[in-house]
Amino acid sequence: MSSAEGTSSSAAESSEKKKPIVIITIGMAGAGKSTFVQRINSYLHSKGPESSPYVINLDPAVANTPFDANIDIRDTIDYHKVMKEYNLGPNGGILTALNLFTTKFDQVLDIVEKRADTVEYVILDTPGQIEIFTWSASGAIITDAVASSLPTVVAYIIDTPRTTAPATFMSNMLYACSILYKTKLPFILVFNKTDVQPHDFAIEWMQDFEAFQAALASHKGTTDDEGEPTYMNSLMNSMSLVLDEFYKHLTAVGVSSVTGDGIKEFFDAVDASRTEYEREYLPELQRARESREKSLKAAKEDSLNRFMKDLSLDREKNPAAAAADRWDPTAEEAEDEDDDVDVNIIDRSEDAWPGQYIDVTRMRPRNDEGMSWPRPG
Repeated sequence: MSSAEGTSSSAAESSEKKKPIVIITIGMAGAGKSTFVQRINSYLHSKGPESSPYVINLDPAVANTPFDANIDIRDTIDYHKVMKEYNLGPNGGILTALNLFTTKFDQVLDIVEKRADTVEYVILDTPGQIEIFTWSASGAIITDAVASSLPTVVAYIIDTPRTTAPATFMSNMLYACSILYKTKLPFILVFNKTDVQPHDFAIEWMQDFEAFQAALASHKGTTDDEGEPTYMNSLMNSMSLVLDEFYKHLTAVGVSSVTGDGIKEFFDAVDASRTEYEREYLPELQRARESREKSLKAAKEDSLNRFMKDLSLDREKNPAAAAADRWDPTAEEAEDEDDDVDVNIIDRSEDAWPGQYIDVTRMRPRNDEGMSWPRPG
């Protein structure tokens, strides 16, 4: 009797175990995304082996990472070969490499889901090419695929010292707004590098419209030679009014990836985002799936009906051609053998020290032979 009770209680505990939450770090180049990932990776490791995250690197062009990724896009896609083969520049090479990688992203999800019982957090480090998540197909595929399987939150990393200029601040907020409404996922603004510049001014600008207007008016270059507001000044004033409603639905935290300040507050915000995901995103996802399945079913039935109608008419008009039209299974098998080229995703979790924290001052060099680095003049 006691054995049966123990079995039922363990089954209940396993069924109640929460899925790991996915943190997708997005931000402009130089905002400190990789250093931030290294810091939160270190923070989780410090809490014990059971808190070790599952880290995925999606930047194909990075030479060194301050963390050891469990899945690394560089193990699957050769960024330099992509540039050479498709005659692309650096940005085009990164976008194309990520597009190629997303064609096999189902393998990544399978691996992550197998590890779901052993990890609490899955962290994705992304390239600085922010257009991946504003208009590129690969960004939408990644966010939609991950969010459909696991609770997901977007951490938008901002370079705080560079946003002291009102125009740069507004540019960052517009990018954040675009990504938020494209992904429709829980969203956290992470003001990084607060050890260099506190983020209090940014919080004030988000909460007080007049404070931003005053900062904009006092900033150099907001008026012309005659003392009239410039076009850019008027535009940013108007945009700040539009974004005032946008700010009300955002969570903002300040962190320092160097000192570790604010990391605990960041994870408090991440854990709170799980509730938002379950309350708002999942019902919307279910409605979208049902609508998509319904429309696909209707389209398939309509296409099949038209095909059968056309086929019957064609057979009536050309009985000889219909008799000669026969399926050859041997020819199809030969074609399948040629086309069945698979790319396997490498999971480094079986290696020593999976997700190991690496001191940023002692990063492991990678094999960069054949790369031409510019020398200072």
